[in-house]
Amino acid sequence: MAASPSRADGRLADELRPVQITPHYLTQAEGSALITLGRTWVVCTASVEDRVPPFLQNSGQGWITAEYDMLPRSTHSRRPRAASLGRLSGRTQEIQRLIGRSLRAVVDLYALGERSIILECDVLQADGGTRTAAITGAFVALCEALAFLQRREEIDTIPIVDQVVAVSVGRVHDRILVDLDYQEDSRAEVDANFVVTGRGELVEIQATGEKGSFPAQLIMDMLHQAQNALARLRRVQEEALSPWLPLPW
Repeated sequence: MAASPSRADGRLADELRPVQITPHYLTQAEGSALITLGRTWVVCTASVEDRVPPFLQNSGQGWITAEYDMLPRSTHSRRPRAASLGRLSGRTQEIQRLIGRSLRAVVDLYALGERSIILECDVLQADGGTRTAAITGAFVALCEALAFLQRREEIDTIPIVDQVVAVSVGRVHDRILVDLDYQEDSRAEVDANFVVTGRGELVEIQATGEKGSFPAQLIMDMLHQAQNALARLRRVQEEALSPWLPLPW
């Protein structure tokens, strides 16, 4: 039986906010995409560098990493830029590492060769779910950058082995809700993020009991509730990519 509308915007419990991915959003980056998820907007750019971190030199393996930031007025009150503070917050570092891990999980890094792709995810406007939107949008920007390398004959094939998408899920007033906006997220008793491949395999789960412990079964219930949203995000990625990229998965 379908869930009844109960959210401020009229969505069903398992329903995404309106989502769109615009590829080729910027003209100078090797890859770029704008993802809008309700009132959360994130621009993702991919830059290619012909070098790898020192620990990968002479390994034959490439690297994918990420940077993440929120513009000062992406939120209701101004946030100072990280550069003005002289340091990245712990939250920012955590999200950057999450984005990097998520994208590396679906790329053959040896087929990439000894080069790096840096994904920069800048939040233009935030209303919850910025890290999950960044992962989903950055995948499209990454595909663009890899297609750029293939056109230049620097790689033989696009070394993507699967899609990757992400969505937030929370328990709010004892109901499991998918794709939380800020107001829902701020009231959640349990807050989780799921990073999932196109084949449905898990890359990462982040889950926190904001108001105490919670049963392990809740994670499985949340993942089940998220399936329609995850499938929709994969379709949106494919719609953004398929007009110009033969999908390699």
